[in-house]
Amino acid sequence: MTSVLNVDTIADKAGTGPVALTKQHALKAYRKYDTNGGTTNTESFNYSSITDGGTGDSTHTLTNSMSNTTYTVMHNTQFSTFSGVDNTTAQTTSAQRTGIYNASNSAVDVDQCFIHIAGDLA
Repeated sequence: MTSVLNVDTIADKAGTGPVALTKQHALKAYRKYDTNGGTTNTESFNYSSITDGGTGDSTHTLTNSMSNTTYTVMHNTQFSTFSGVDNTTAQTTSAQRTGIYNASNSAVDVDQCFIHIAGDLA
């Protein structure tokens, strides 16, 4: 027998907040952006701003902070460039700095960059 469940909102038992995920994890933030010709945010969730620090260098500020600095960050681009979290700047609970480099280890700006955050919110 096939069932269909149509709802507009799922709330907690009190009806005042979201349902907690049990033994599951979801992304706490994501962003699609480009750094070619300036820093442009195309799509995002839980990010309040992006700062262009120069060629291939961006700092991403979260709307809701993470509970600690050990959360995971995945950063990549559509193209065959090297990208990642900048390891010269300490990751904070509210921001990450990312860098994009070509095969010669030179900083580059590219279209279509992606960043995903997993961990616990504060």
